[in-house]
Amino acid sequence: MGEYISLILGAILVNNFVLSRILGICPFLGVSKKTSTALGMGGAVIFVMTLAGLVTSIINKYVLLKYNISFMRTIVFILVIAALVQIVEILLQRISQPLYKALGIFLPLITTNCAVLGSAIICSDEMYSVVKSTVFCCASAIGFALALILFSSVREKLELAKVPVPLKGAAIALLTASILAMAFMGFSGLGG
Repeated sequence: MGEYISLILGAILVNNFVLSRILGICPFLGVSKKTSTALGMGGAVIFVMTLAGLVTSIINKYVLLKYNISFMRTIVFILVIAALVQIVEILLQRISQPLYKALGIFLPLITTNCAVLGSAIICSDEMYSVVKSTVFCCASAIGFALALILFSSVREKLELAKVPVPLKGAAIALLTASILAMAFMGFSGLGG
């Protein structure tokens, strides 16, 4: 049980995909202007990443490794992730039209979100079991969502702040993201 707690806390805080591994920056910067949109994207990423971890782990263990075709791993994982994103897109379009419109182009971009693919590849490289892969991917997605929601709430506050003209827009967003990343580095300790 301690191994799973360590895995979960490590994936959420210490090795956060956005703030530590620098994966998934495109949706992180693109969907973080409003907290409501960030919540929706965070939920979609949690759903897709968790299912991707489960499905890719099963495929890796029972097909790719079994038949010695692990060289197909990346393309198979991308196809699985693309299919899962299509399912999420269809569900959101039917269940929550405003969220579907708010996420816009960023929803299909989950397919190319390197954090989703990266989590599946990390699980494969580390030879995690199906359960461990699913837990790791879910925790990593929660970490992604946490970073996205924190960043979006800061960006909403920045809209009300007096920001010097040269720092307006993307510049202040990137500075804020780097400060948030430094704050998350504190979870890994000073020992390096």
